[in-house]
Order: sequence, then C-alpha cells, then structure tokens
Amino acid sequence: MQTTVEIEETKEQGEKQARVLPAPLAALNRVSWNYWWSWSPDGVAVFRDLDPAVWEECEHNPRKLLEKISEFRLMQMAIDPVYTRRVAKLAAKFDDYVNPKSESWAKNAVKELTPANPVAYFCAEYGIHNSLPLYSGGLGMLAGDHLKSASDLGLPLVAIGLLYRYGYFRQRLTRDGWQEEHYGEFAPSELSMRPVLDEAGAHVTVEVFMRGRNVRASAWRVDVGRVPLYLLDTNIPENDPTDCWVTGHLYGGDRETRIVQEMMLGLGGVRLLRRLGYEPQVFHLNEGHSALLTLELARELVEEQGVGFAEAARRVRERCVFTTHTPVAAGNDEFDPALLDQCLGETYWQSLGLTREEFLSIGRVRPDEATEFFGMTPLAIKMSRSTNGVSRKHGEVSQELWRELWPESMTAAAVPITYVTNGVHAPTWVAPNLRALYTERIGKNWMQKLHDPKRWAKGIGRISDEELWQAHRLLKQRLVAFIRQRSTHAREKRGESAAYVESAGVMFDPESLIVGFARRVAGYKRWSLLLADTERLSRLINDAERPVQFVFAGKAHPQDQGAKLVLQQLARWKLDPSVMRRAVFLEDYDQEMARQLVQSVDVWMNVPRRPLEASGTSGQKVAMNGGLNFSVLDGWWLEGYDGTNGWAIGDTTAHEPVETPGVVTPEDMKDAESLYRVLEEEIVPAFYERDETGLPRRWVRMMKRSLETLAPAFSSDRMVQEYAQRIYLDERQ
Repeated sequence: MQTTVEIEETKEQGEKQARVLPAPLAALNRVSWNYWWSWSPDGVAVFRDLDPAVWEECEHNPRKLLEKISEFRLMQMAIDPVYTRRVAKLAAKFDDYVNPKSESWAKNAVKELTPANPVAYFCAEYGIHNSLPLYSGGLGMLAGDHLKSASDLGLPLVAIGLLYRYGYFRQRLTRDGWQEEHYGEFAPSELSMRPVLDEAGAHVTVEVFMRGRNVRASAWRVDVGRVPLYLLDTNIPENDPTDCWVTGHLYGGDRETRIVQEMMLGLGGVRLLRRLGYEPQVFHLNEGHSALLTLELARELVEEQGVGFAEAARRVRERCVFTTHTPVAAGNDEFDPALLDQCLGETYWQSLGLTREEFLSIGRVRPDEATEFFGMTPLAIKMSRSTNGVSRKHGEVSQELWRELWPESMTAAAVPITYVTNGVHAPTWVAPNLRALYTERIGKNWMQKLHDPKRWAKGIGRISDEELWQAHRLLKQRLVAFIRQRSTHAREKRGESAAYVESAGVMFDPESLIVGFARRVAGYKRWSLLLADTERLSRLINDAERPVQFVFAGKAHPQDQGAKLVLQQLARWKLDPSVMRRAVFLEDYDQEMARQLVQSVDVWMNVPRRPLEASGTSGQKVAMNGGLNFSVLDGWWLEGYDGTNGWAIGDTTAHEPVETPGVVTPEDMKDAESLYRVLEEEIVPAFYERDETGLPRRWVRMMKRSLETLAPAFSSDRMVQEYAQRIYLDERQ
C-alpha cells in the first residue's frame, strides 16, 4: 500500500518545508499533523498556550501557528520547563496512541475487521475540527465523531471524501438582518494534510469520465488519530478550468455540480482505494451522496470477471451498508435522467451491461415509471445489504417512506430497515474543566467507564453538587465573555454606532438562566416558533427577578430565501431595546462556536416538526456537559427523555407537512403553548430555586440525572460499536 510521504521531503505545488522548531518543542511538529491533538487532554491548550493571540489569528490551525509564531516567542517557550514538560507528555501520549501494537476494543470484539480488509467509510462532509472547513452541519459533525470513535476503539477504517477548496460559506448579517455569504479559498499546504505520493514522488491521482471528458483528481491524506481520511481534489492544472470547480464548494452550485461531485466521491473514491491497495471488507455509505460507488464496484466485476450485472449486484450488496439521514423523500438527491446522460454518459451504463432504461430503473422507486427521477437513496437501498436510520423513530419513518421498494404485501414494520441511534464523541465535546472533574471523581479511565452505564452512574454519584455547579458556572462565565467578544467584533465590522458597539460589553448575566438554540435555519426546524407570542416571550426575558436569556446561531442555505427571511425576522426582533441585552444571534456558526454553546448553556432547546428530526446530536453534546434538554419528542430525544432528565415540548403527534417557511400552523401553536408553559411553570422556577447556601439543588439533581442516563447511551463509541457488531459484521450471519 502506498503511504503519504512526509511533507518536509517535498516542495511540489507550493508546499513549504516545515519550520525547524527548537529541540524541546520539536515534537509539536509531529503531533500537529494528526488531528488527535484536537481531542486529546491538553492538546488544544498546548498549541494555544504557545501564543494565544496568533492561535486566534490562525483560527486554531496548528500548522499555521507554527509557521507564524515569532522566533522570540518560540525560544521563550522552549526554555520554560513547565511548558516543555507538557509538550513531552503530549508527544509521549500521541506515540503510544498511534502505536499499532496498542491494545484496543476492536482487536478483541471484531477481529474479522483488519487493517488489510478495513471498513471504507464514504461521506460528502467531515467535521473533524473547525480549522478544516469541510463540513456544513450535522452530517459532517456525525461523520467526524464516527472517525474519532473508530480511532479510539481501534476499528480498522479508512474514510473517503472531497477536498472543497472554498469549503462552506462564512456568514455575515447586514444591519437589517439579511444573511450574506462569503467564501475564502484555503491552501492545503497550510492545513494538517499531506499529498498522497507514489513511490516516484508524484501525486497519486484518479480519473473519472464526466461531461464528455476525463477529469483527474489528486489525493490528500488527513490523519484522524489512527484513521486515514483521503480527500479528492480536482483543482489541478491538468483539468479543464470548469472541472477544477468540481470540488470547489461544499453543497454549492446547481444540480449538475452536485452530480459531478457525487460521481467523483463514489466512482473516484473506489478508484482511489484500488490505487492505494486497499481491499475493504465493507463499504459504508453515510447518506446517499456516495451511492454511485455501488455501481463502480459492480462495473469492476462485470468488466474484470465477466459476470452479468445481476450477479455483480448480488456480490456488491454483500459488501455495502447504507445509513440514511433524511426523513422526507424530497430531501434525498434526485437527478433528471437528461442530466445523468450529460454527466455520466452512455458508456458508463454500457460498461455495466445495461441499457439506459435498465440503468435508470435501479435509481427509481417505481422502476417502470419513465417520468421518475434517478434517486441516490433508492439506488443505495437496492445495492446495499442493510439500510439503517439514525434513531429508532427515524428507522420507523424510513420503513414507511421506502416501503414501495419491497413487495406490496409487506407491512411497513416488516420492511428491513433498522436503526443505529447517533452519538457524539465525548473527548471532543466535553469541556476541559469537566474532563478534569470526571478524571478526578470517576477515574482516569472515565471514557471507558462511559461504555458501562452502571459504572458511569456510580461515578457521577461521586461528584458533589457544589463542584458540578461551580464547574458549570465557570463555563457560563466563559460563554458570556465569548458572546460579548463576538458581538462587539460583529458590530464593529458592520460599522455600527460606538454606543451600540460598546453595549455588547454588558450583554448577558452569567448568573441568569441561558437557553441555547443553534441549528440550521430551515423550515422544519421552526425558528419562528419561539416568536409566536412575542409579548409572552418579552415577559420571560424582562422578568426582573427571574429573567430568561436566549442565544441563537445558525446558517440558512444560500439558495433558501424563505429561511433567510425567517432569520431576518429573528435578527430584527432581538434588536428590540427591551430584549437586546438578553437575546443575541451569533454569526457564522461553526464547530468552535458549537463547542462554546453546548458546553455552557443551562438549557438546549429544539423545536422541529415531528417526525422530521432524523436524530440530532447537539443536545447529546449538551447532556455530556451537564446541560438540560428542552425538546420536541422526536429523533434521539424520544429515546433519551424519561421525565426526570429534561423537558418535553408537546406530545408525539406527527405534524402535517408545511411547504412555506415561517408559516405557523395550529399544531405549531399547540407546541408554542407547550413551550411557553414549560418555561414559565417548570424550567424557570427550577433554575431560580435556591437553598440557604445559594445552590439550585433540584436543578443540579436534574443535571446529574441527565449525565447518568444520557451520556452512556448517546456516545459515538456506543454508536460505532453497534455499527461494527451489528452492521459491518452482517448481523444475519
């Protein structure tokens, strides 16, 4: 198998030779190439403490930090014995972690999965760290956590994605609250990624025929602990200028751009694995964007072994598993057959031994319906041995949604679509001071105890109310400082008045209740629900004795004008003088901002229309940090809520579909009434109830109950273990 050559050994395509660091700090160079540092204890802090100002300027990118930091500052830290001991300790932990001889869960539990025959994981986006802008939202965050847990568990896995040179958009709001999108190109040589080189030192490339010509993509490698993530990049001189944009923007462009990206991910991804010598035991399609990989596997069998397509498809199904994340048919990728003709070309389905109509039928729910578009989800379901949703409810919804793919006589409950509920990577999302508290009270192996609910609950019981509350108070103080800093900066950039800029410095009170609401701005997320009764909301915010504060964040898709209008409505509302000190919208929601919010809020609110929340993971991150969830009973919360560990909004009745964003239906009003009532009668009284020492004992009991019941059940370690044992190792065997 070809491996990545050290970047210090090549200067091709503008790559820079690594800076020589002082000997006591030299290990930082080695550690910085692997994103393990981002979730290791003290990993972030070691880089940040090297020079906090430059760290912020570099947007938490350790490679840029090591290049930009001054020589004098390097030497100051190189002679600091306390700091150099931290560097040595971090480096020793890293070397032990990546040592292939280290023991791991997977070596004993799933011996059939080996480095020679690993899992090949395909996804369109990856949320590894905010310095690697290859994600837009929940799907990417989930994929990043999946890779990290696979690494921690020692699961042999190789990941495939695309290198979007312009990433996802950066968000700014105008003075009147309208979202503007901005893109900035990044240079791979400035990130923790290396070009994949062959034995002759040349870039490894693959070719995919699309739009009537061959398009080449070079490969880059990102190390996520023990897991290699390979990214395909079409922005190379050999390509037509148009084709350089295939991997330009994440979820940008038109339908044609989307399909050629999915061709490169699916077809190019398989070809890259072959080029690197991998022979995966199982291919995991994380959402339908990579569904074409199944046809590429079939093409190999048809052309190289001379089997017919039916037999090739049967063999491919034995090796592919599919996870769907979308609870509505309209949310799945579908393409006009004419566009497929243009992008794929007739030679591809001919290489499968199929006619055009036979090929199109594979991607249709109703194969004989000539007007039906070609769907990636039907293709993935038909060509995979198993399909799963991402929560119990989503599994049920998916059974009903795709039941037409099975015989009419089959009931929805009998449709063979299962579920694996999403989880989150505790080391990534738990706040540093809480990690220290867990280590002190639960033990150094607290992350392993997280796998055992009884041992975990016993450990949480050893944390006193006082120390848990004090840790949470400190996190709230940090959040308020973060809100003030971000708000001041945003107001300055918009050219607001000096008085308005200055007022950002007195926003929010860390001792008052803080409710967080951060997610993609989309119709079904119901951003407008909280504003259904602004007078009632104003009373909650302006209560002199028991005020409620709200922090919002999220992006609307650049082409979703309705969602932008909803966002503008919220942005204008929070400018009301009566609420502006206790309500804020934070621009440019990203992984770092998410970390600040989920680690610090008192309450996390989620109000999607049922049953359109496939799973959701942000609330799980809040629970890992002792925060409390206040959510509609959908997705993961339907499984997690037990009446003692948070609050529910409304009941479990499904809502009628709503096409127009911002429209408030009678069902919405019922949920709004439930939301206001629970806030007024349950959440606010519980938070502000204090004992003689000033401690909210009842609230802290709920925090502990949330930690005990939710943290083990919704960790990504549990999720990946389920995938390994139930999905990757075919549960039918």
